[in-house]
Amino acid sequence: MTETTNRDHQADPANRARLRWRARRGLLENDLILTRFLDAHETGLTDEEVDAFTRLLDLSDNALMDLVLARSEPEGEIDLPHVHALLARLRRA
Repeated sequence: MTETTNRDHQADPANRARLRWRARRGLLENDLILTRFLDAHETGLTDEEVDAFTRLLDLSDNALMDLVLARSEPEGEIDLPHVHALLARLRRA
């Protein structure tokens, strides 16, 4: 197996564009939070952080907002250390 680095995500402009497009949400608050986070941190995201971000993007707008505002914590398939770590960064942003 090969070791992944942040260059894997960063090297593919299509992946970066896809992530940014998926960050656009119907709920304006989510859209603003996620877009501003990407504006500030996208170039430094590791593949593990991109995976966590992608898992969060799979949630509904309301579930995502509850997580970002710490009204709930990750459960089930997204209850992973790297998701918790990314959420902590999102909450500070």
